[in-house]
Amino acid sequence: MPTRILIADDHPLFRAAMCHALSSGSGVELVEASTFPETMNMLAQDTTIDVVFLDLGMPGSEGLNGLSEVRAEYPDVLVVIVTAQDSPGIVQRALALGASGFIPKSASVDCIVDAVNTVLEGETWLPAHIDLSADGNDSLDDFGARLSQLTPHQLKVLRMVADGLLNKQIAYELAISESTVKQHVSAVLKKLGVINRTKAGIAFKNAMRTE
Repeated sequence: MPTRILIADDHPLFRAAMCHALSSGSGVELVEASTFPETMNMLAQDTTIDVVFLDLGMPGSEGLNGLSEVRAEYPDVLVVIVTAQDSPGIVQRALALGASGFIPKSASVDCIVDAVNTVLEGETWLPAHIDLSADGNDSLDDFGARLSQLTPHQLKVLRMVADGLLNKQIAYELAISESTVKQHVSAVLKKLGVINRTKAGIAFKNAMRTE
């Protein structure tokens, strides 16, 4: 079966460059999206997509929110972040949210091809110049590590809590019982080490920022 790759980026020239780089390999099928809503619609309609190359700065997505949403809704789809922002803290949080790789927009064709092959083999790909041991925001990096402990369902609930939804509203949106939502919220608070949903929501929003 061919590897089906979705290139999600709002810049036509960059999508064209990615298509050129990836089409050099055999057994690859490419589809494109220019906004985050379009990306989510394509994932909903096309269950054969294996990998998403996701631009953090796409219209409709703010910071790492797009990544968290894709991972919560489609945990079996591999996500490789493509961005001009490559600070160790952002990379660390992206990996905690489930990203399988992180490619700078300045990457060469060889780097892109190597990243795809590495990710499809189940490994994480990072460019050589990114040093995750470099000094960053310790509190955010610690929260990012805690985020990695959440299941896709718990991450989805946390996103809704951060958006200000009540348990009743979350239950309606996810078509589950209110008691199940309460169980998810309790598990989230425990894993994140926070005392209430307000603090969880604030910490989540701070962790999603890329400025």
